[in-house]
Order: sequence, then structure tokens, then C-alpha cells
Amino acid sequence: MFTHVMVGAHDVAKSKTFYDAVLGALGAKPGFADDKGRVIYMHDNAMFMITKPIDGEPATHANGGTIGFRAASPEQADAWHAAGVANGGTSCEDAPGYRESAMGPLYLAYLRDPAGNKLCVLFPPA
Repeated sequence: MFTHVMVGAHDVAKSKTFYDAVLGALGAKPGFADDKGRVIYMHDNAMFMITKPIDGEPATHANGGTIGFRAASPEQADAWHAAGVANGGTSCEDAPGYRESAMGPLYLAYLRDPAGNKLCVLFPPA
């Protein structure tokens, strides 16, 4: 449904360390920098990017916004969460685990990245 997601960061290098770890846990290769200093990840026909805001203002996160990534298993979701906490992220919401939803049980884990952006990884059981 989307072509890309871009988040702002105060410290792009610190955010790259975090995202290399959490996206690596999902099978993505480390990000690479373009000529403007933006870090780009390309995986599973999607693109995720980190940048300092081009307007020079401080990076902020969306209140109520969440960026969701797909996990292949609950174990991969747990590895994603652990990689994030070990690389500058903070756990938020409830602990990783199954939650009931209108679509049935979903395995979810939540983090905030070093800039405060809220992330989720989701494993939708078949």
C-alpha cells in the first residue's frame, strides 16, 4: 500500500545502528547513505528511510503514529525486539506476545527508536 516510509532523526548515525539491528533481525541488509545523508533500507519490495529534517527543524515523532513491520514468526519478532532494545531503542506498550484483535490473535512487539518514533512488528498467524 505504500512506496516508502521515512522518519526523521536527530542523530542519523545512532538511528542507523538501531535500524541496522532491528531490520537485520527481519532479514534486511544494513542501510546505505545517499548523497544527501539519508539512510535507505530496501527489503521485500519496500523502502524505509531515515533523515535529518530538510527544513532544519528538530525531528519529532507522530503522536498516535506507528510504523509496522512484518515478522515471519514469533521468534523473529522477539529477536527484532531484543535487537532494538540492545541498540538504543526502548520497549513500549505491553511485552511482546499474542493479543486478541478483530482479525484473531496477532503476535505483536513494540519499540520506540532513538528519535522516539513508535514501531511495531507483527506476526499474523495463518
